[in-house]
Amino acid sequence: MYIHMLELNAYPQSNIRNIAIIAHVDHGKTTLVDAMLKQTSTFEKHESEMSQTTIMDSNELERERGVTILAKNTSVFWKDYKINILDTPGHSDFSGEVERILNMADGCVLLVDSAEGVLSQTRYVLGLALKKGLKPIVLVNKVDRKDQRTEDVIEEINNLFLDLAIEDDQLNFPVLYGIGRDGIAGMKTETTPEHSLKIIDSTDLTPLFQTITDFIQAPKGTLEGNFQVQITSLDYDSYKGRYMIGRINRGTVNKGDQTVILRKDVAPIPTKVEHLFTFKGLHKVEINSASVGDIIALTGFSDAKIGDTLSIQGETEILPDLDITPPTVQIHFIVSNSPFVGRDGKLTTSRQIQQRLAKELETNVGLRITSGASADTFVVSGRGELHLSILIETMRREGFEFSVSRPEVIFKEIDGVMQEPWERLTIEVPQEHIGTVTTSLGQRAGTMLAMNATHTGTKLEFEIATRNTLGLRGELLTATSGGVFMHSYPVGYKKKGNDLPKQRSGVIISSEMDQETSYALANLQERGETFVNPGEDVYGGMIVGRTGKKDDIVMNTSRLKKATNVRSNADVLVRLAPAVKFSLEQSLTFLESDELLEVTPNNLRLRKRDLKKASQH
Repeated sequence: MYIHMLELNAYPQSNIRNIAIIAHVDHGKTTLVDAMLKQTSTFEKHESEMSQTTIMDSNELERERGVTILAKNTSVFWKDYKINILDTPGHSDFSGEVERILNMADGCVLLVDSAEGVLSQTRYVLGLALKKGLKPIVLVNKVDRKDQRTEDVIEEINNLFLDLAIEDDQLNFPVLYGIGRDGIAGMKTETTPEHSLKIIDSTDLTPLFQTITDFIQAPKGTLEGNFQVQITSLDYDSYKGRYMIGRINRGTVNKGDQTVILRKDVAPIPTKVEHLFTFKGLHKVEINSASVGDIIALTGFSDAKIGDTLSIQGETEILPDLDITPPTVQIHFIVSNSPFVGRDGKLTTSRQIQQRLAKELETNVGLRITSGASADTFVVSGRGELHLSILIETMRREGFEFSVSRPEVIFKEIDGVMQEPWERLTIEVPQEHIGTVTTSLGQRAGTMLAMNATHTGTKLEFEIATRNTLGLRGELLTATSGGVFMHSYPVGYKKKGNDLPKQRSGVIISSEMDQETSYALANLQERGETFVNPGEDVYGGMIVGRTGKKDDIVMNTSRLKKATNVRSNADVLVRLAPAVKFSLEQSLTFLESDELLEVTPNNLRLRKRDLKKASQH
């Protein structure tokens, strides 16, 4: 394999390829991009990236959770071609990221795990790509797995394309086999004694690069006419400020050009190209000019927003808005009135929270924010629990303190009928837990569509109202000791169903502000399980445990045992069960309508909305 780089500012349209890498979560997108970067000598041998994995997942939360959250773009150079690679999230909660980034692509590489096959989000991301008219390449990945079932998976892929293809030529796609971890892709395989597949016609990614350059068309657009680009992404650094990123739809742009930002219902905003960049690996490389088809970054546009059209001054044509699926779930961000506010973080005011949420809107295209019932409340709408919880976790790490409500779905009135969002839900579970899953989904009014055996258990598919999935993941993970895998994608709105009966038991509420004592917690554990440990600070109205009964109870959970002259072994040692500590997602779905989650950089505290009323109950 070799590289022959043309001058960066003069790459011809015919030698550019813009591709998106799409897949279900954990099917190997980011690992494949790692190998593509390394094998095209994007990094020098001494650079740290050569020894790294998941290079594109630069966000701290992405690395912690092992999931791509933000769509990103990079470029590699192979022979005489520049290949712009768009790495996309696989989780449907981040579909806004996928939808905006696909606007810059002309083709896609669909990765499918050779053992897991087609899953719910494989269908979802491929559907988005085919609606955009992208030409697909299929890569069956991880064929070295001993439980691979490549022939069956290819049949599943063929059936998926028959269901989703918009045009006949989308059914004509090349199929390659890959071992992304080892950086190998090929056309021919043989079966080993261990039942895994060995790629026999390649030892690197040359066949994949060749297929991309041969099969994916050069980007559309004409050199004639005024420069035009739609802003698809924004970036920022402390040196150049805000970067606008997009693919050039028409013409040529030069550093120093007089330009204009065009937006519906807004007067044209005169601007100037201060700096112009193209991409090489993870870096922006400053250039003097770029032309149609290439993906570029520009500076000098502090007023720019995602979706804006940038063109030459005097031009008035505005490109159509980006097609982004609207939110289905909302949550209330509320200025904290906790007695402990300000202990952990310094960003607590309504103005600070509002400014931070407004900043998030600039880049998080799947998010919507409206005013709440009071000046201290903001309604934040997104694509799901994970989408919203990532924002909450990011803000608490930045030093914010606030309270949030339980997530709730967004209802719509369509043709006079109240409707709610529904999902197609796929659950993979060991055989011994099928009864647990079907019982839980039955209680949540889910309809089973299919049940199929897999190498590792059983795959079940359901259709279910989105609001009935809230809290389901945590419930099933607990019931199956972590043995369940869940994925879903939206299927649209349907008539609103009946409300489910309340399933959660009552809670134990602290009546006082003090520190927890072992003695008090021992008494509390006679009534239920505890959420706090000895020595933790609590306040009146804070939820400190859960009962086994329907109703809430109020207890003084910080009182000491009265002193006597008689001592026993029980006085010396109080045996306590470990406190239950919920994750952020578990805390959100635990809440009832009269409760809030207090979020700080160091703590998550469950509480009642009305602290005074709750502590006197």
